[in-house]
Amino acid sequence: MIQSFFSLGWTTVLWIIFGYSLCFSGGEGGIIGNLDKMFLRGIGVDSLYSNGQIPELVFVAYQMMFAIITPALITGAFVNRVSFKAYVIFLTVWQIFVYYPFVHMVWGGGLLAQWGVVDFAGGIVVHATAGFAALASVIYVGARVNKNSTPNSIPLVAIGSGLLWFGWYGFNAGSEVAVDKITSLAFINTDIAASFATIAWVVVEWIRERKPKFVGLLTGSIAGLACITPCAGFVPVWASPIIGVLAGLTCYLAVQFKNRMKWDDALDVWGVHGIGGVLGTLLLGIFASKAVNAAGFDGWLLGNGAFFGKQLVAAFVASAYAFIFTYLMLIIINFITPVRVNQDDENAGLDQSLHGESAYDEGSL
Repeated sequence: MIQSFFSLGWTTVLWIIFGYSLCFSGGEGGIIGNLDKMFLRGIGVDSLYSNGQIPELVFVAYQMMFAIITPALITGAFVNRVSFKAYVIFLTVWQIFVYYPFVHMVWGGGLLAQWGVVDFAGGIVVHATAGFAALASVIYVGARVNKNSTPNSIPLVAIGSGLLWFGWYGFNAGSEVAVDKITSLAFINTDIAASFATIAWVVVEWIRERKPKFVGLLTGSIAGLACITPCAGFVPVWASPIIGVLAGLTCYLAVQFKNRMKWDDALDVWGVHGIGGVLGTLLLGIFASKAVNAAGFDGWLLGNGAFFGKQLVAAFVASAYAFIFTYLMLIIINFITPVRVNQDDENAGLDQSLHGESAYDEGSL
């Protein structure tokens, strides 16, 4: 929790100083923007976003939300193993060299956007990069000492998942940056895909393990949400159930594969967000329709295989770069400060050993 809340604070600081500028100022057709809007220079209360429909300050805040949550996704994978000093360095460097460039290249008029790659709300920018960075992290850091660690509280998992599902309407529908027919399309596609993915996960898990699991149901919903994210405003409504079912089944299999490989990804960030984001990016390349959204492209089903190819290349490049950069970055950070805590600190719990606090006052229970 402290890692997530630290991301909330520190990412905001970086975003205001130079993050927003590097993502959304200048650099047309390039990998990164410029520093013309450092400290939000030139953005006043009357400044409008480029579509002329909302204040630019609203767009600054909205995009800041994505910047905060993306590295926070990664932290769920290596929970209870990484020192706080290493995490602070990781959080800072990863945003600058992974997140900001892909935001600019896809959403800021950069290289991938000019090539013809689209991503409605973050399949490439958020989920593919974070998911494969999470995989690199857990492979580098290794498994927890306590191999039988279970969810601290399934009701809290349910509350968090419910907040995410509801908040995802804002992630996806809000990415139209206006209130129009595409906003409503993205909204309904998001809910349909998440619902079908939820049921698909429950069904396959029920068949394979003889019991319908609540945590599995919740995980399936997030898989559907991650998968529909790049597609939400670019595909027809009839495609969203297909996307949802494929998300539930594919991400379930990815998590099972992760378990067999003994990758200790505590929150299944790779299997759900990484695979879900990549799958959604590819399915966008298949189901996209300009009849639905003229700002997009026709997909493979409508005879445009080239668009599918571009989505495939973009998903591969983002995933591979995030994985390789993250792994090498952790090696370098380890020369500066140990990345993994020692076994005594891990056994004691990082709350006590690193922060001198306990989540619960057990003496009063």
